[in-house]
Amino acid sequence: MRSWGLAAEFLVRGAVQFGEPGVLMAFEETEKERTANVASLGFDLAGLVRRQQVVLDYVHIERSEIHETGEYDLEGLFVRLNLAIDTIGAKRVVLDTLEVLFASLPNEAILRSELRRLFRWLKDKGVTAVITAERGRESLTRHGLEEYVSDCVILLDHRVSDQIATRHLRVVKYRGALHGTNEFPFLIGDEGISVLPITSLALNHQVSNERIATGIPRLDAMLGGKGFFRGSSILLTGTPGTGKTIVAANFAQAAARRGERVLFFSFEESPDQIIRNMHSIGLRLEPLVKRGLLRFHSARPSLYGLEMHLATMFKEIAAFQPPSSSWIPSPA
Repeated sequence: MRSWGLAAEFLVRGAVQFGEPGVLMAFEETEKERTANVASLGFDLAGLVRRQQVVLDYVHIERSEIHETGEYDLEGLFVRLNLAIDTIGAKRVVLDTLEVLFASLPNEAILRSELRRLFRWLKDKGVTAVITAERGRESLTRHGLEEYVSDCVILLDHRVSDQIATRHLRVVKYRGALHGTNEFPFLIGDEGISVLPITSLALNHQVSNERIATGIPRLDAMLGGKGFFRGSSILLTGTPGTGKTIVAANFAQAAARRGERVLFFSFEESPDQIIRNMHSIGLRLEPLVKRGLLRFHSARPSLYGLEMHLATMFKEIAAFQPPSSSWIPSPA
Protein backbone atom coordinates (compact mmCIF):
# COMPACT_ATOMS: atom_id res chain seq x y z
CA MET A 1 0.00 0.00 0.00
CA ARG A 2 1.19 3.49 -0.76
CA SER A 3 1.56 5.41 2.51
CA TRP A 4 -0.46 8.28 1.04
CA GLY A 5 -3.63 6.34 1.95
CA LEU A 6 -2.87 6.55 5.66
CA ALA A 7 -1.77 10.15 5.29
CA ALA A 8 -4.93 11.09 3.39
CA GLU A 9 -7.12 9.51 6.05
CA PHE A 10 -5.27 11.46 8.74
CA LEU A 11 -6.04 14.65 6.86
CA VAL A 12 -9.68 13.89 6.02
CA ARG A 13 -10.63 12.55 9.46
CA GLY A 14 -9.06 15.61 11.04
CA ALA A 15 -11.19 17.96 8.94
CA VAL A 16 -14.45 15.99 9.15
CA GLN A 17 -14.42 14.58 12.69
CA PHE A 18 -12.24 16.97 14.67
CA GLY A 19 -12.69 20.30 12.92
CA GLU A 20 -8.98 20.58 12.13
CA PRO A 21 -8.30 21.98 8.62
CA GLY A 22 -5.39 20.49 6.74
CA VAL A 23 -2.93 21.02 3.91
CA LEU A 24 -1.86 18.31 1.48
CA MET A 25 1.26 19.18 -0.47
CA ALA A 26 2.08 16.60 -3.13
CA PHE A 27 5.19 16.33 -5.29
CA GLU A 28 4.15 13.46 -7.56
CA GLU A 29 0.42 13.66 -8.28
CA THR A 30 -1.66 16.62 -9.39
CA GLU A 31 -4.72 17.80 -7.47
CA LYS A 32 -6.99 15.99 -9.92
CA GLU A 33 -5.08 12.71 -9.66
CA ARG A 34 -4.92 12.85 -5.87
CA THR A 35 -8.65 13.64 -5.55
CA ALA A 36 -9.51 10.62 -7.71
CA ASN A 37 -7.19 8.30 -5.75
CA VAL A 38 -8.53 9.38 -2.36
CA ALA A 39 -12.10 8.86 -3.62
CA SER A 40 -11.33 5.12 -3.75
CA LEU A 41 -11.15 5.23 0.05
CA GLY A 42 -14.62 6.79 0.23
CA PHE A 43 -13.39 10.34 0.94
CA ASP A 44 -14.75 13.44 -0.79
CA LEU A 45 -11.55 15.44 -0.94
CA ALA A 46 -12.94 17.83 -3.56
CA GLY A 47 -15.83 18.70 -1.25
CA LEU A 48 -13.46 19.47 1.61
CA VAL A 49 -11.47 21.74 -0.68
CA ARG A 50 -14.63 23.62 -1.71
CA ARG A 51 -15.58 24.12 1.94
CA GLN A 52 -12.04 25.38 2.66
CA GLN A 53 -11.35 22.59 5.11
CA VAL A 54 -8.46 21.24 3.06
CA VAL A 55 -5.93 22.88 0.75
CA LEU A 56 -4.38 20.78 -2.03
CA ASP A 57 -1.11 22.03 -3.45
CA TYR A 58 0.81 20.23 -6.18
CA VAL A 59 4.46 21.22 -6.40
CA HIS A 60 6.08 20.23 -9.67
CA ILE A 61 9.81 19.59 -9.26
CA GLU A 62 11.90 19.22 -12.40
CA ARG A 63 15.36 17.69 -11.93
CA SER A 64 16.99 19.73 -14.70
CA GLU A 65 15.67 23.00 -13.30
CA ILE A 66 17.15 22.27 -9.88
CA HIS A 67 20.59 21.64 -11.40
CA GLU A 68 20.43 25.04 -13.10
CA THR A 69 19.69 27.00 -9.92
CA GLY A 70 22.82 25.88 -8.10
CA GLU A 71 22.44 26.18 -4.30
CA TYR A 72 19.45 24.17 -3.11
CA ASP A 73 17.35 24.89 -0.06
CA LEU A 74 13.71 24.72 0.99
CA GLU A 75 13.07 28.39 1.56
CA GLY A 76 10.60 28.58 -1.34
CA LEU A 77 8.76 25.54 0.00
CA PHE A 78 8.48 27.12 3.44
CA VAL A 79 6.94 30.27 1.96
CA ARG A 80 4.44 28.31 -0.10
CA LEU A 81 3.54 25.96 2.73
CA ASN A 82 3.23 28.82 5.21
CA LEU A 83 0.73 30.58 2.94
CA ALA A 84 -1.39 27.43 2.58
CA ILE A 85 -1.42 26.86 6.35
CA ASP A 86 -2.34 30.44 7.20
CA THR A 87 -5.04 30.62 4.52
CA ILE A 88 -7.31 28.13 6.30
CA GLY A 89 -5.71 27.98 9.75
CA ALA A 90 -4.49 24.45 9.15
CA LYS A 91 -3.71 22.18 12.09
CA ARG A 92 -2.59 19.19 10.02
CA VAL A 93 -0.12 18.91 7.15
CA VAL A 94 0.73 16.05 4.79
CA LEU A 95 3.82 16.07 2.57
CA ASP A 96 3.89 13.31 -0.07
CA THR A 97 6.50 12.14 -0.83
CA LEU A 98 9.85 13.20 0.59
CA GLU A 99 12.04 11.44 -2.00
CA VAL A 100 10.81 13.64 -4.85
CA LEU A 101 11.62 16.75 -2.87
CA PHE A 102 15.24 15.74 -2.39
CA ALA A 103 15.71 13.64 -5.53
CA SER A 104 18.05 16.10 -7.21
CA LEU A 105 20.15 16.99 -4.19
CA PRO A 106 23.56 15.26 -4.48
CA ASN A 107 25.17 17.00 -1.50
CA GLU A 108 24.58 14.75 1.54
CA ALA A 109 25.46 17.47 4.04
CA ILE A 110 22.94 19.94 2.61
CA LEU A 111 20.30 17.21 2.39
CA ARG A 112 20.65 16.36 6.08
CA SER A 113 20.65 20.03 7.05
CA GLU A 114 17.50 20.76 5.06
CA LEU A 115 15.71 17.69 6.41
CA ARG A 116 16.35 18.83 9.96
CA ARG A 117 15.26 22.36 9.10
CA LEU A 118 12.02 21.10 7.52
CA PHE A 119 11.04 19.06 10.58
CA ARG A 120 11.95 21.90 12.94
CA TRP A 121 9.99 24.41 10.85
CA LEU A 122 6.86 22.24 10.94
CA LYS A 123 7.15 21.82 14.71
CA ASP A 124 7.66 25.54 15.28
CA LYS A 125 4.60 26.22 13.11
CA GLY A 126 2.53 24.19 15.58
CA VAL A 127 1.07 21.75 13.04
CA THR A 128 0.87 17.98 13.21
CA ALA A 129 2.62 16.72 10.09
CA VAL A 130 2.56 13.33 8.37
CA ILE A 131 5.39 12.94 5.87
CA THR A 132 5.53 9.94 3.58
CA ALA A 133 8.82 8.37 2.54
CA GLU A 134 9.94 5.30 0.66
CA ARG A 135 11.83 2.57 2.48
CA GLY A 136 15.57 2.35 1.91
CA ARG A 137 17.57 -0.79 1.21
CA GLU A 138 19.34 -0.86 4.57
CA SER A 139 17.31 1.67 6.57
CA LEU A 140 13.68 2.56 7.21
CA THR A 141 13.85 5.48 4.77
CA ARG A 142 15.80 6.31 1.65
CA HIS A 143 18.19 8.73 3.34
CA GLY A 144 18.30 7.03 6.74
CA LEU A 145 17.83 10.31 8.60
CA GLU A 146 14.09 10.87 8.58
CA GLU A 147 13.41 8.25 11.26
CA TYR A 148 15.80 9.99 13.65
CA VAL A 149 14.33 13.49 13.38
CA SER A 150 10.70 12.28 13.40
CA ASP A 151 8.72 12.02 16.64
CA CYS A 152 6.83 8.97 15.37
CA VAL A 153 7.73 6.41 12.72
CA ILE A 154 5.08 4.06 11.28
CA LEU A 155 6.25 1.29 8.98
CA LEU A 156 3.83 -0.13 6.40
CA ASP A 157 4.50 -3.45 4.74
CA HIS A 158 2.74 -5.41 1.99
CA ARG A 159 4.06 -8.95 1.72
CA VAL A 160 3.03 -12.17 0.02
CA SER A 161 3.24 -15.51 1.81
CA ASP A 162 1.98 -18.74 0.23
CA GLN A 163 0.41 -16.65 -2.55
CA ILE A 164 -1.65 -14.66 -0.02
CA ALA A 165 -1.01 -10.91 0.28
CA THR A 166 -1.23 -9.28 3.69
CA ARG A 167 -0.72 -5.67 4.76
CA HIS A 168 0.94 -4.98 8.10
CA LEU A 169 1.51 -1.86 10.17
CA ARG A 170 4.11 -1.38 12.90
CA VAL A 171 4.83 1.62 15.10
CA VAL A 172 8.62 1.61 15.12
CA LYS A 173 9.04 4.70 17.26
CA TYR A 174 6.83 7.11 19.17
CA ARG A 175 8.87 9.61 21.13
CA GLY A 176 7.64 10.34 24.65
CA ALA A 177 4.86 7.73 24.64
CA LEU A 178 4.39 4.04 25.33
CA HIS A 179 3.29 2.07 22.27
CA GLY A 180 2.89 -1.44 20.96
CA THR A 181 5.82 -2.61 18.85
CA ASN A 182 4.25 -5.65 17.21
CA GLU A 183 2.98 -5.86 13.64
CA PHE A 184 -0.75 -5.46 13.17
CA PRO A 185 -2.78 -6.37 10.07
CA PHE A 186 -4.80 -3.63 8.43
CA LEU A 187 -7.40 -3.38 5.70
CA ILE A 188 -7.99 -0.83 2.98
CA GLY A 189 -11.65 -0.48 2.04
CA ASP A 190 -14.16 1.97 0.67
CA GLU A 191 -14.49 3.47 4.16
CA GLY A 192 -10.79 4.03 4.71
CA ILE A 193 -8.26 2.03 6.71
CA SER A 194 -9.04 -0.40 9.53
CA VAL A 195 -6.36 -1.62 11.94
CA LEU A 196 -6.75 -4.54 14.34
CA PRO A 197 -4.16 -4.51 17.17
CA ILE A 198 -4.54 -8.23 17.85
CA THR A 199 -1.55 -8.81 20.10
CA SER A 200 -2.25 -5.74 22.24
CA LEU A 201 -5.70 -6.88 23.34
CA ALA A 202 -5.71 -7.41 27.10
CA LEU A 203 -7.52 -10.18 28.98
CA ASN A 204 -9.62 -7.80 31.04
CA HIS A 205 -13.01 -8.09 29.35
CA GLN A 206 -16.13 -8.35 31.47
CA VAL A 207 -18.24 -11.52 31.53
CA SER A 208 -21.96 -12.06 31.91
CA ASN A 209 -23.92 -14.62 33.93
CA GLU A 210 -26.86 -14.36 31.53
CA ARG A 211 -27.69 -17.54 29.63
CA ILE A 212 -29.25 -17.57 26.15
CA ALA A 213 -31.00 -20.35 24.28
CA THR A 214 -29.17 -22.27 21.58
CA GLY A 215 -32.30 -22.72 19.49
CA ILE A 216 -32.19 -26.46 20.15
CA PRO A 217 -34.25 -27.29 23.30
CA ARG A 218 -32.54 -30.60 24.10
CA LEU A 219 -29.11 -29.02 23.70
CA ASP A 220 -30.22 -26.35 26.16
CA ALA A 221 -31.21 -29.15 28.54
CA MET A 222 -27.71 -30.60 28.28
CA LEU A 223 -26.38 -27.14 29.19
CA GLY A 224 -28.26 -26.96 32.46
CA GLY A 225 -31.53 -26.06 30.79
CA LYS A 226 -30.36 -22.52 30.09
CA GLY A 227 -28.09 -22.57 27.02
CA PHE A 228 -24.81 -20.72 26.46
CA PHE A 229 -23.36 -17.94 28.59
CA ARG A 230 -23.76 -14.64 26.76
CA GLY A 231 -20.41 -13.45 25.45
CA SER A 232 -18.81 -16.89 25.46
CA SER A 233 -17.04 -18.61 22.56
CA ILE A 234 -18.33 -22.03 21.56
CA LEU A 235 -16.40 -24.37 19.26
CA LEU A 236 -18.37 -26.93 17.22
CA THR A 237 -16.11 -29.59 15.80
CA GLY A 238 -16.79 -32.68 13.74
CA THR A 239 -16.26 -34.29 10.36
CA PRO A 240 -18.08 -32.92 7.29
CA GLY A 241 -21.79 -33.66 7.30
CA THR A 242 -22.19 -33.96 11.07
CA GLY A 243 -24.42 -30.87 11.27
CA LYS A 244 -22.12 -28.08 12.47
CA THR A 245 -23.72 -25.48 10.19
CA ILE A 246 -27.20 -26.66 11.20
CA VAL A 247 -26.45 -26.07 14.88
CA ALA A 248 -25.02 -22.64 14.06
CA ALA A 249 -28.10 -21.79 11.94
CA ASN A 250 -30.45 -22.78 14.77
CA PHE A 251 -28.54 -20.53 17.14
CA ALA A 252 -28.66 -17.68 14.61
CA GLN A 253 -32.41 -18.09 14.10
CA ALA A 254 -33.11 -18.21 17.85
CA ALA A 255 -31.12 -15.02 18.45
CA ALA A 256 -32.75 -13.17 15.54
CA ARG A 257 -36.22 -14.19 16.72
CA ARG A 258 -35.39 -12.57 20.06
CA GLY A 259 -34.80 -9.36 18.11
CA GLU A 260 -31.00 -9.57 18.31
CA ARG A 261 -28.86 -8.85 15.27
CA VAL A 262 -26.81 -11.82 14.05
CA LEU A 263 -23.68 -11.75 11.93
CA PHE A 264 -23.06 -15.10 10.22
CA PHE A 265 -19.57 -15.69 8.79
CA SER A 266 -19.25 -18.51 6.28
CA PHE A 267 -16.07 -19.84 4.70
CA GLU A 268 -17.54 -22.68 2.63
CA GLU A 269 -20.98 -21.74 1.36
CA SER A 270 -22.61 -18.64 -0.09
CA PRO A 271 -25.50 -16.98 1.80
CA ASP A 272 -28.07 -18.25 -0.72
CA GLN A 273 -26.70 -21.77 -0.43
CA ILE A 274 -26.96 -21.75 3.36
CA ILE A 275 -30.49 -20.34 3.25
CA ARG A 276 -31.55 -22.99 0.71
CA ASN A 277 -29.97 -25.86 2.61
CA MET A 278 -31.62 -24.83 5.87
CA HIS A 279 -35.03 -25.20 4.21
CA SER A 280 -34.51 -28.98 4.39
CA ILE A 281 -34.76 -28.88 8.20
CA GLY A 282 -37.51 -26.27 8.35
CA LEU A 283 -35.39 -23.19 9.07
CA ARG A 284 -36.49 -20.03 7.23
CA LEU A 285 -33.66 -17.55 7.41
CA GLU A 286 -34.54 -15.24 4.52
CA PRO A 287 -37.23 -13.27 6.46
CA LEU A 288 -34.66 -12.53 9.14
CA VAL A 289 -32.25 -11.25 6.49
CA LYS A 290 -34.94 -8.98 5.00
CA ARG A 291 -35.71 -7.55 8.42
CA GLY A 292 -32.05 -6.68 8.93
CA LEU A 293 -31.65 -9.03 11.89
CA LEU A 294 -29.40 -11.52 10.10
CA ARG A 295 -26.44 -10.66 7.90
CA PHE A 296 -24.18 -13.10 6.08
CA HIS A 297 -20.54 -12.52 5.23
CA SER A 298 -19.03 -15.21 3.01
CA ALA A 299 -15.39 -15.46 1.92
CA ARG A 300 -13.13 -18.28 0.85
CA PRO A 301 -10.39 -19.18 3.38
CA SER A 302 -7.77 -18.65 0.67
CA LEU A 303 -8.87 -15.06 0.05
CA TYR A 304 -6.74 -13.70 2.92
CA GLY A 305 -4.33 -14.90 5.54
CA LEU A 306 -5.64 -15.72 9.01
CA GLU A 307 -4.87 -12.29 10.44
CA MET A 308 -6.63 -10.53 7.57
CA HIS A 309 -9.73 -12.68 8.04
CA LEU A 310 -9.74 -11.69 11.71
CA ALA A 311 -9.33 -8.02 10.81
CA THR A 312 -12.23 -8.31 8.34
CA MET A 313 -14.43 -9.92 10.98
CA PHE A 314 -13.53 -7.18 13.46
CA LYS A 315 -14.52 -4.52 10.94
CA GLU A 316 -17.82 -6.22 10.09
CA ILE A 317 -18.70 -6.66 13.77
CA ALA A 318 -17.94 -3.02 14.50
CA ALA A 319 -20.19 -1.93 11.62
CA PHE A 320 -23.12 -4.29 12.29
CA GLN A 321 -22.82 -4.29 16.11
CA PRO A 322 -24.49 -7.60 16.99
CA PRO A 323 -24.92 -8.46 20.69
CA SER A 324 -21.84 -10.02 22.23
CA SER A 325 -22.80 -13.62 21.52
CA SER A 326 -24.71 -13.46 18.26
CA TRP A 327 -22.07 -13.49 15.54
CA ILE A 328 -21.60 -16.96 14.12
CA PRO A 329 -18.49 -18.10 12.26
CA SER A 330 -19.62 -21.06 10.17
CA PRO A 331 -17.23 -24.03 10.42
CA ALA A 332 -14.71 -24.15 7.57
